[in-house]
Amino acid sequence: MPNKDLIQYYALRAAEYNRVYQKPERQVDLQQMQQFLPKQLAHKKVLEIGCGTGYWTVHIAEKATEVLATDINTEVLKIAQRQPYVWENVTFQQVDMYDLKGVEGTFDAIFAGFIWSHVSVQDLPDLLSKLRQKLNPGGQFVFVDNNYVPGSSTPIAGEDSHGNTFQLRKLEDGSSHQVLKNFPTDEALEQMLGPFVSELQLRRLPYYWVLSGSV
Repeated sequence: MPNKDLIQYYALRAAEYNRVYQKPERQVDLQQMQQFLPKQLAHKKVLEIGCGTGYWTVHIAEKATEVLATDINTEVLKIAQRQPYVWENVTFQQVDMYDLKGVEGTFDAIFAGFIWSHVSVQDLPDLLSKLRQKLNPGGQFVFVDNNYVPGSSTPIAGEDSHGNTFQLRKLEDGSSHQVLKNFPTDEALEQMLGPFVSELQLRRLPYYWVLSGSV
């Protein structure tokens, strides 16, 4: 189910969100993913979940047939739609990823960048099941997210009884926010996505992981 605190946090963070991609130590990883993702999603009709400010949209749209980029937040969607470099094969729609009734049709691939870590472990099975219903036979899941790297990642500030972890993040306006941010192990990723896909592939870079699988 939607996390209202998380939605509010990203609405407030919208204008400063892309600065996370400016960290010097992450540039090599980012370049590798910018090369990998367009090839992985080439010639596919893609549903992007949680497109945010459109940072990854422009890369996956480079070779995709078409991309429906969605997010629940109007603030980040406005930024994504203003990007001058967005490809003409991209359309945007305000969508709650937990309720996809407003999304028409099915897709060859679903891409979700930095979404997995913001979904509670108890909500992941239901979310994956709903997303699975939007994939064509032989369709593909592609997930990208963060590894926890001391000194680069925001420290973990707490954990609940389900094993969900939380960070305490500060915005430029001085406000502090407790943010759900999970860092799953390889085993946890394979165990969670395994029932929905075949040919699961997991790649760990120093700062990020990429997980894909066909249904």
